[in-house]
Amino acid sequence: MADERDGGDRITLTGLRVFAHHGVFDFERADGQEFVIDVTVFVDLAAAARGDELARTVHYGELAEAVVQGVERDPVDLIETVAERVARIALGFEAAEAVRVTVHKPQAPIRVPFDDVAVTITRSRT
Repeated sequence: MADERDGGDRITLTGLRVFAHHGVFDFERADGQEFVIDVTVFVDLAAAARGDELARTVHYGELAEAVVQGVERDPVDLIETVAERVARIALGFEAAEAVRVTVHKPQAPIRVPFDDVAVTITRSRT
């Protein structure tokens, strides 16, 4: 499996903005808030590049749309659950070998000043 430690090939989407209703608190579910998603899909890009074939890679436009749709639907309590959902979506693309997902919750209900709250997971087909 290719990953960032061995310099493997990857496609990265950074800063996908999604308005959704995830959260533990009633007001988060009722009012919703913005979530920011970063997705890195590890994929062997050599064959796609050699043949100039979109079918041999991950179409980043389709990935972006699928991730946004996945985050928008079915509210859950935890951003950890959202991250798992995004990972499953990304791994649903045939060429994807592994994925790293970060879900940011910039308006998290925290009473102290902060810049960001995020969870990051890495998943693979194996």
